[in-house]
Amino acid sequence: MSDDFLYRDVPAFGRRVFRLGLATNYGVDGQDLEWALEQGVNYVFWTPNARRVTKSLKAAIKRDRESLVLACGPITGYFGGSIRRACERLLKKLETDYLDVFQLFWLGRASAWTPSTIDALVSLRESGMVRAIGASIHDRKRAGKLAEDSQLDLLMIRYNAAHPGAERDIFPHLVNRQPAIVAYTATRWRGLLKRPKGWNGPVMTAVDCYRFCLSNPHVDLVLTGPKNHQQLKENLHNLLEKGPLSEEENRWISDFGQVVHKASSRFTFRF
Repeated sequence: MSDDFLYRDVPAFGRRVFRLGLATNYGVDGQDLEWALEQGVNYVFWTPNARRVTKSLKAAIKRDRESLVLACGPITGYFGGSIRRACERLLKKLETDYLDVFQLFWLGRASAWTPSTIDALVSLRESGMVRAIGASIHDRKRAGKLAEDSQLDLLMIRYNAAHPGAERDIFPHLVNRQPAIVAYTATRWRGLLKRPKGWNGPVMTAVDCYRFCLSNPHVDLVLTGPKNHQQLKENLHNLLEKGPLSEEENRWISDFGQVVHKASSRFTFRF
């Protein structure tokens, strides 16, 4: 398998990353984090509620800070002053001089994109307290505009086989400016791992979901959020074994994703 599938040099991070990033807030503990780092995982998405990994993460930071790409952010971000204070608290909490990625969460719902918040983020980047600024966002059309013209270095977006709309609304806007693209909800909150009614073909596994995301050249990395060591080990080893999707697999997964999306849409009520 080509290293180009598993690794990528991402300008926003200033270093090479393993393309399966670890989200630490779903159940893994410190030993799981240490094992993942030993396997070569180097993008770590941390939130304050990921307490079970914090001690090990701080030890890894002290051991070899430059080997890690550490991403985190404030729980909410509506005002410039509170964003800066949140960053200062995170630096103190994790005992590091800088964050590789400092991002607003769920832009439009839990955070705001205003002159105040923009100035705060840019100031943090210019000060060296953070190396890249980003945002997670579900509004694809807005994300497309931010990808095309904003100060953001990174966009964390929903992208999976049942929700491939980023291919239309976001990726075409990456031509002139290329912020890093981090995909999450790859398994559609495990909805893609279940057989929908009327589907007789194969069902996706978690690693198929990650392979779908990573087979798109616009995606720099995808997050995995395992609940335990077994899931973490399976996700990593299966990705290493299987590599990118074949054309046949891509057709099957595209069809499967459409069926899953239609099946779930039947139970969505609009008022």
